[in-house]
Amino acid sequence: MSSTEEIIGRSDIDDLEAILSITNKDVDAVAHEVEDNAHAIFTWDYERSRPALGKLYEKAKSSQWNAQTDLPWETPVDQEAVVLANVMANGGFDGGVDVSGTPLEKWGDKEWIEFGVQSQNWTLSQFMHGEQGALLCTAKIVGSVPWVDAKYYASTQVMDEARHMEVFAKYLDEKLSGHYPINAHLRLLLDDIIKDSRWDMTYLGMQIMVEGLALAAFGFIHQMTTEPLLKQLLRYVMADEARHVAFGVLSLRDYYHDMSANELADREDFIIYASELMRDRLIGSEFARAMSWNVQEVQKAVLESEVGRMFRSMLFQRIVPNLKKLGLLTPKVRAAYTRLDLIRFEDFDSEAADRQLGFL
Repeated sequence: MSSTEEIIGRSDIDDLEAILSITNKDVDAVAHEVEDNAHAIFTWDYERSRPALGKLYEKAKSSQWNAQTDLPWETPVDQEAVVLANVMANGGFDGGVDVSGTPLEKWGDKEWIEFGVQSQNWTLSQFMHGEQGALLCTAKIVGSVPWVDAKYYASTQVMDEARHMEVFAKYLDEKLSGHYPINAHLRLLLDDIIKDSRWDMTYLGMQIMVEGLALAAFGFIHQMTTEPLLKQLLRYVMADEARHVAFGVLSLRDYYHDMSANELADREDFIIYASELMRDRLIGSEFARAMSWNVQEVQKAVLESEVGRMFRSMLFQRIVPNLKKLGLLTPKVRAAYTRLDLIRFEDFDSEAADRQLGFL
């Protein structure tokens, strides 16, 4: 049984304590092996029959950039000064959380600044790890998808994801002050996407769910940060990610319309499972533990802060409308998203937003 099936089969999937109980036990491991059960598919049909994918492929070829030379790496980054500037621009250290009666009530500027520094180290580390997951999944799509237009476009995304890994690693190494291992929930989700043998599940898990979340997360950080190098870096990455999400939507459109009820139920369960993990994983347990802070108190502060609530909610701004386009906002998924207070994003026009920004 896969880790996804184990968690989906539990009655407490919506129990936050159960979700938080998952921990990364391989924090010192250099390599992590996952069995990939997909078939590699050749196609002898070289006819270009999907013009929308062809257009996206041409856009991808003309939009390549160099992580080493196209960004102003000479820009100085004082991480503590960035934290203070971000705090001043976004409502104060505590983000509107009432910390009275908790150990956080005794925190002064020093502790809050260190919290901000470690939060940034952790967040960008997760971005870097997620980009490697996207690299592996997109390479899998090149091999497993059965039509040539998708193979052509996916090959450009492999290059994009390698560049994203490179640029986040460089920023972490040269501008910030530490790496964190992959978050256990993110690793769990990436493992399950890679293990699944069905090509559409690779698309659904990576291109729709993970890439949709990443694009929203990058947009949120881009809006909140005052650091110019990071802003420019994220702008480059967001332009690529917008194409990646569009690739998933174009490839899966109409695929689920005639799917059997049993097969569709697998996709519904996966969507709900992935959404639970993604909504509640971004809480920084790892850096709280590393700093010997009270993990529960830090989790509570992050989960209850106005910025934290807004961030976790906005992560789904692109996922929900894209699921609707694919016919996957079924009554079962709709009920789960209503419970999670995410259904309000179902009519958000992400394509219009991306076109306005020049991404598509």
